[in-house]
Amino acid sequence: MTSTAGIDSTRGPIVRVQGLHKSFGELEVLKDVDMDVQRGEVIAVFGRSGSGKSTLLRCINFLEDPTEGSIEVDGMQLSGGHRTRAKRERIRKLRVKTGMVFQQFNLFPHMTVLDNVMEGPRTVLNVSKNEAKQTAMELLDSVGLAEKADVHPIRLSGGQQQRVAIARALAMKPEVMLFDEPTSALDPELIGEVLNVMRNLAEQHMTMLIVTHEMGFAREVCHRACFFHEGVLLEQGSPAQMFDSPEREETKRFLDSVL
Repeated sequence: MTSTAGIDSTRGPIVRVQGLHKSFGELEVLKDVDMDVQRGEVIAVFGRSGSGKSTLLRCINFLEDPTEGSIEVDGMQLSGGHRTRAKRERIRKLRVKTGMVFQQFNLFPHMTVLDNVMEGPRTVLNVSKNEAKQTAMELLDSVGLAEKADVHPIRLSGGQQQRVAIARALAMKPEVMLFDEPTSALDPELIGEVLNVMRNLAEQHMTMLIVTHEMGFAREVCHRACFFHEGVLLEQGSPAQMFDSPEREETKRFLDSVL
């Protein structure tokens, strides 16, 4: 996606990461990361296993507390460090603004597909049952699974479960979608159906950060590609620039191994 159509930079970044450090004990996983994401921008985040990609997403929605630095989402800024009662409430509000889709689908196995999608709006946003059901059915239809509404997740393929997980995240009407290697647990023949849903979201100008090794998808759909190496945002640029003529030797070596 070489065009910047759909990106709105007039209101400033919707996500701003500043001076982000994250350590687990003595292991420093993220090192002084700065990143701005504009409204409507689709960003591919790639790098070797252990480079900090998934931790970045988990810090943005405070599934992991940053050790240092700050995260801002849609005007709400939070700093790393100790959690107070007031901070926990702000984290809850920030998470409502961010939808997260994981490698494993994390659906509630005892609930039907419809109930999985309705659960967040009902319990977190206090949406009425009728409204939540209408929204859930619309979202299931948009991911091609309306006919599976009354089925339990165990009856679905991996690709179908991941599409339900995307619908569930969208049901909260987030400002930003975070995808953590959403196709890595899928059989090859099922990957396309999930990427198609994500492609449609990009066409609707949904802001997305996508940790992925699907470089063809990144080249086609994303506005920007960011390469992480040993906890550092080492290089970034358009997908065409990054994949065809990367500047850093570490980026070249990684791409040589995956392209």
